[in-house]
Amino acid sequence: MASTEEEVAMTALPDWMVLPPEGLTAERYEALPEDVCRRVEIVDGAIVVNAAPRRLHQLIARRLANVLEESCGTGLAVATDVDLRLRDIPLLNRRPDIVVYDSTLPDDALLRPQHCHLVVEVMSPGSVTTDQTDKPAEYATAGIEHFWRVENVHEDAAKLAVFRYRLDPTTGSYASAGVSTGTMVVDHPVTVTIDLGELV
Repeated sequence: MASTEEEVAMTALPDWMVLPPEGLTAERYEALPEDVCRRVEIVDGAIVVNAAPRRLHQLIARRLANVLEESCGTGLAVATDVDLRLRDIPLLNRRPDIVVYDSTLPDDALLRPQHCHLVVEVMSPGSVTTDQTDKPAEYATAGIEHFWRVENVHEDAAKLAVFRYRLDPTTGSYASAGVSTGTMVVDHPVTVTIDLGELV
């Protein structure tokens, strides 16, 4: 009897995770509570529940976002952990760690690829494949010009590397724009010098 109760408890899903055959639609996603949306991404209509990020991950993302924001002109804005609608059908909705986007976009408008100049992902142990393969391909297909991936070079996270990519218009995929360790100096899409050691 105990094992049956255990099985029921393990298979019971909240209502918002029970999907029709065509998957979650944009309309159904937008009707979800905000606290649910903050924990999930939608890939081809399927719900992907994200593990809570570690403190170091959040610290790096926040400090990098702050540096980028200080360097942006009036035409650009910076947001963290925000919905980015890559496609409506089937629904593809990601939550990048950092987005640099067009500051003229109204607060209540949906953030889409054409508004974005740069997307940054801070890689975690549980997101290696997603951050190295899946998301770059999705962002490139959507036409986002710049993508950065921040990685811990050593397990102790004492050293960071930023892998920078720029969209190649002839192939529609990302080409390497360089790898930075120590001090990163870039002039696209913002002009900024960053001491990566100060992010950890």
